[in-house]
Amino acid sequence: MNTKTTPHRPSRRWARVSGAGIAALAVLAASACSGVDTTTSAAPPAPIAGLAPGDLSRGADNFYTSDKVTTTPVTFENQYRMEVTGTLFIPEDLAPGTRAAAMVVGHPMGAVKEQSASLYATRLAEQGFVTLAVDTAFWGGSDGNPRNAVAPDIYTETFSAGVDYLRTQDTVDPERIGALGICGSGSFVISAAKIDPRIKAVATVSMYDMGAANRDGLGHSVTAEQRRQIIARAAAQRDAEFRGGPVEYTGGTVHELTETSTPVEREFYDFYRTGRGAVTPEGATADTTTHPTLSSNTKFMNFYPFNDIETISPRPMLFITGENAHSREFSEEAYRLAGDHKELVVVPGAGHVDLYDRTELIPFDTLTAFYRQNLT
Repeated sequence: MNTKTTPHRPSRRWARVSGAGIAALAVLAASACSGVDTTTSAAPPAPIAGLAPGDLSRGADNFYTSDKVTTTPVTFENQYRMEVTGTLFIPEDLAPGTRAAAMVVGHPMGAVKEQSASLYATRLAEQGFVTLAVDTAFWGGSDGNPRNAVAPDIYTETFSAGVDYLRTQDTVDPERIGALGICGSGSFVISAAKIDPRIKAVATVSMYDMGAANRDGLGHSVTAEQRRQIIARAAAQRDAEFRGGPVEYTGGTVHELTETSTPVEREFYDFYRTGRGAVTPEGATADTTTHPTLSSNTKFMNFYPFNDIETISPRPMLFITGENAHSREFSEEAYRLAGDHKELVVVPGAGHVDLYDRTELIPFDTLTAFYRQNLT
């Protein structure tokens, strides 16, 4: 006789894990819909009271809006019937009956669409593209429980689902759709493009290979023994949660700076914990933003987005990184492995997070030219 056992469900209490080994790796690695409501516009998030303004130099403008662009909140389903939340950006001057080139735009890992992705989507819509900024599954307004779970395959599916949605829109040419991924989403759009030929051009900005970052750390700094410890702790946390224990979190952005805070911690803190870029999605708390669940984060160790990257060719690829970005190694490695029709752009004087929102550094002209040339 077959029997079915119903496991105990973990509580929804929040806890954040500590531990020098895991925290060091995760700070490096993680600090990082069929229906449109046509009656409302997507408003930028309200500033969070009590936060320091952050470093707003060099045109930092994460919450940029434009009177040249119409924004509409949208929802649609991915292939697993999970609801994806996005914002659709359409140029105000798009002539009736015109079908424009379009792209799906992804946010940094651990962020939401209002952080960096909407800025890029707005600026590219000003140039005549229809753009769709999305929340990856388990983050922001998109479906997925527990919140902040790591599921690289479903993250990747978010971008193909975005293409599904764009191909149904009267304002979009279904044969001229690209993808743009910022930080961790850079690895997700590459993963999507390898198996989705409808994505005609791929660009990444400040890309993290989320697989390599978690397996190896920056500069291959994580030892085999450290990796084993991380995996063992995640496995122990699965046991705890199965028995009803609280969900625990890892990595993400620190919530305060100290004299010993690293440059990378300070860089992420200035964006995610200040008025410069802080966003707390509905249903979340400031304590959980950017933090993946501990028990799921090891799934990145099985994620190899650069394997077979050359098969995307002859579709073009553009990799943009900062001269001083701690993540630069990932863009350079992707460029090395990619097939024909590829370009690497190194932005002078820019760090990793600078390219999230510093409009005086972000090469919007380069992105515009890339998509105009290749989405034809």
